[in-house]
Amino acid sequence: MQVYLARQPIFTRDKSIYAYELLFRGGMANYFPDIDGNSATSRVLSSTFFSSDIEHITGGKRAFINFTRELLGMKIPLMFPPSITTVEVLEDVIPDDIIVASCKEMSSKGYLIALDDFEYEPCLQPLIHLADFIKIDFMKSSAEEIHDYLTRLSGTGAKFLAEKVETYEEFQMALDMGFSYFQGYFFSKPQVMQETDIPALKINLLQIMTEANRDDFSVNELQKLIERDVGISYKLLRYLNSPFFRRRNEISSIKHALIMLGEQGIKRFLSVIILAELSNDKPDELLKSSVVRAKMCESLAARKGTGTDPAEFFTLGLFSLIDAILDSDMESVLKKLPLSEEIKRALLKKDNRLSGYLKLTESYEQGDWEGAAYFASAIGIDMEELPAIYFNALGWADSLLTSQHG
Repeated sequence: MQVYLARQPIFTRDKSIYAYELLFRGGMANYFPDIDGNSATSRVLSSTFFSSDIEHITGGKRAFINFTRELLGMKIPLMFPPSITTVEVLEDVIPDDIIVASCKEMSSKGYLIALDDFEYEPCLQPLIHLADFIKIDFMKSSAEEIHDYLTRLSGTGAKFLAEKVETYEEFQMALDMGFSYFQGYFFSKPQVMQETDIPALKINLLQIMTEANRDDFSVNELQKLIERDVGISYKLLRYLNSPFFRRRNEISSIKHALIMLGEQGIKRFLSVIILAELSNDKPDELLKSSVVRAKMCESLAARKGTGTDPAEFFTLGLFSLIDAILDSDMESVLKKLPLSEEIKRALLKKDNRLSGYLKLTESYEQGDWEGAAYFASAIGIDMEELPAIYFNALGWADSLLTSQHG
């Protein structure tokens, strides 16, 4: 059975990526079989650690993984390397002697322990003493309850992780309360919703990026643009020589790189380079999410055979977080860009022939499996193909963005 796996970022106080929680589902036939947590976790662990490269899934960061009572009692986490595995104890796990003994053994062997969806009960005290992280749900708990938890548990040595943080206001509140880690999609929202002008430099970059995606843009002009910029040239060569491409012979010239990538490939690369410049004061995950969405939308369109240039879908995904990157509302940003009306409508959440691809991508990204199944069905995409498309998008994005550094 296919395993559906997505990842949700966990941030530090400075909005750097600390880890990813792995969100998974063991299958999707008929909107999901009746599968229990043990089977789902076993499958994702088998798929992720045995069939895939965990470094590929988490970009070298730690993995937070949910474990049920049965799997903890069987000490299943001990099968996996402690250097990357954080054991999340689900909120419905009763800390009896077997569970406490298992968690003690895992802790003594270097595994980190997280208590998920924490709500204080006296019986949790043995696990609290072992916990490295205590996760508090900002949607389920009031500010007073959260403050009470922090006060009660301040001497335990555990770090506090705020989960389901969906706005910058909630992120700031969690910062002020003293949380160390943060999980949620606040980073993908504009930080300040107000009518402020976008700086001229950023407008110029946006225009170059959209021009690069025009059908009638000259490849010769692209070549001149790249060759006159040492930084872009260097990043291009790093990208094409990255492990993602597994090339036998190194690519050593811009001309060779252009031949290998082709017109559309080099347009995509240039667009991402410029988007990186636009988002250099934002969390890295915002750019990464934009690039993953771009590649996934493009791959879905290519797989479906829409009759439309897949580059249009790439542009759609790439611009889907531009409001958060520029801290402006989407409608204001789009007024300044020469994008097609179809792309603009889809970015404004209006239904058209493009919008379903972005909605499917967003649903899969967030582990909204019901939503993913609905939109896949609506546009005629085989659900079984989604994991491979998503993993390929992750690998492509990581290789491309790694080439931006160093």
